[in-house]
Amino acid sequence: MIDLRFDRVSKRYLIPHEAENHGSSHPWMRKLRSLWRTPREFWAVREVSFEVKRGEALGIIGHNGAGKSTILKLLASITAPSAGEITINGRAAALIEVGSGFHPELTGRENVYLSGSILGMPRNEIGQKIESIIDFAEIREFIDIPVKRYSSGMYVRLGFAIAAHLEPEILLLDEVLAVGDMAFQRKCLDRVRALRQAGRTIVFISHDLNAVEALCDRVLLMQRGEVIADGPPGEVIGQYKALATKGTTSPFSGIGAVREWRDLDVRGDRVVRLRRVRVCGEDGATMSAVDIRHPVGIEITYDVLEGGHVLVPTVHFFNEARLHVFGVLDLEPEWQGRPKSAGRYVSTAWIPGNFLAEGCMIVDTDVATLAPFEAHAYEKDVVTVRVFDPMSVDSARGEYTGPFPGVVRPLVRWNTYVSCDGSRT
Repeated sequence: MIDLRFDRVSKRYLIPHEAENHGSSHPWMRKLRSLWRTPREFWAVREVSFEVKRGEALGIIGHNGAGKSTILKLLASITAPSAGEITINGRAAALIEVGSGFHPELTGRENVYLSGSILGMPRNEIGQKIESIIDFAEIREFIDIPVKRYSSGMYVRLGFAIAAHLEPEILLLDEVLAVGDMAFQRKCLDRVRALRQAGRTIVFISHDLNAVEALCDRVLLMQRGEVIADGPPGEVIGQYKALATKGTTSPFSGIGAVREWRDLDVRGDRVVRLRRVRVCGEDGATMSAVDIRHPVGIEITYDVLEGGHVLVPTVHFFNEARLHVFGVLDLEPEWQGRPKSAGRYVSTAWIPGNFLAEGCMIVDTDVATLAPFEAHAYEKDVVTVRVFDPMSVDSARGEYTGPFPGVVRPLVRWNTYVSCDGSRT
């Protein structure tokens, strides 16, 4: 059975033009001029269609302004669509802003009754659940004092505790699991899981991709008011992460995926001159972002001006905290210990897939002789590469979706055997 259906739904807002300042014009004249101007149209949602089956948990993700919260407000009847049809089969409850119904002068207990009523709970049902709500919020000793004296953590814990005890057929959630400390967030997550296991239909909007992955059967990806992807959580979250890296700026301001030097701006000495350094994929294309599972190359193009030197290109990687993660030397057997004659060379250091961690790396390069050491061409902070994890089971994280610390993330081979007495069997 279908609990929710969006059929070509659109939501349009009219944004008035700001009144221009015409010197000493009278205020009512400026107001009159503003009325003559045609308001600007803004489509928060445009021709969106989807269905949610009974008992299904649907996640909606996307950048700020993509239209996620507008969809939830449309489902909650907070606003009406400009076009299209919305069908809801069952009693829906929306939790869009935790504690939004609280009155600061009332006690926590009084606000439980007030807020519960706003959210659709009958008074006798609130009375039956109030002790459980207080225990869930972990604020029993403060329940009979005005909420204006609560800390922000106490405030949101009580708000979620009330909402967590609703029992609607359809639950609409907007960024409500990011409340309280980590232990309370886990508690909230467990409560939503329990509602899901009880067969409730859930629509969950969040920027917490780990929570979306853990809770949802299916995910929609929104962009500029339209659905651009609909599918399994891991697959759609991977598309979102790839989209997030495309065209974004590096945390290392002004440093991109390629650096070139012209004749008047070359780097080096009488022996070697750098011409270009870039980040590339196996297909040879320059790339600013790489899937964590795929190899990535740092390609160095350089001119050898004076032949007869054993020259070794080197690449050093630093993370966003400027920690020197590792460095690699060119140890290719064909050139190891062999002098290079004058000419142009292209050397590429290939970093294997499932080795770098998520985040942005910045690269230093040099071309040097090693015995004795002399750097003939060196450039600091030359290029950056952004690594994203598509949350796929064939990366080093497997099925784990939580935070994954570390400066590298290698996928290593494991062996496991059963041993009763310490010997291998």
